[in-house]
Amino acid sequence: MTDVSVPEDFIALAVVGAHLSGMALNHELVQPGGRLVAAMRTAPLYRLFRLPGTVPPKPGLLRVGPEAGAAIAIEIWALPPAAFGSFVARIPQPLGIGTLSLEDGGEAKGFLVEEIATRGADDITRFGGWRDWIAAQAATTA
Repeated sequence: MTDVSVPEDFIALAVVGAHLSGMALNHELVQPGGRLVAAMRTAPLYRLFRLPGTVPPKPGLLRVGPEAGAAIAIEIWALPPAAFGSFVARIPQPLGIGTLSLEDGGEAKGFLVEEIATRGADDITRFGGWRDWIAAQAATTA
């Protein structure tokens, strides 16, 4: 990753939804000593879905390839190794951690969703990220 400097002995983690700064689950990164190191975008290889029935609401990032994908806004957080391990152990299905391709040509471990969970889910890729989707929802209800 060209624009990201992760402190020594920390592990980089890309987040796309409820763990973003100011969102409902961000405390799960901050409390164990996580540090925000960058806001960036994925390579244009992904689709973003609003996963039904998740509390708090969560998106799912699905790799689909360049023919159908778009760049999606993410944040890169640095976590101490013990915090990373316990965080990953609590991730609920259908989410998981995989390797994301970034717009700058780098890679980062980050949230991905199983394809089966996107069937029938709202495709919110056109918003470019979870934060912009949240803002659009707030604007339509205001």
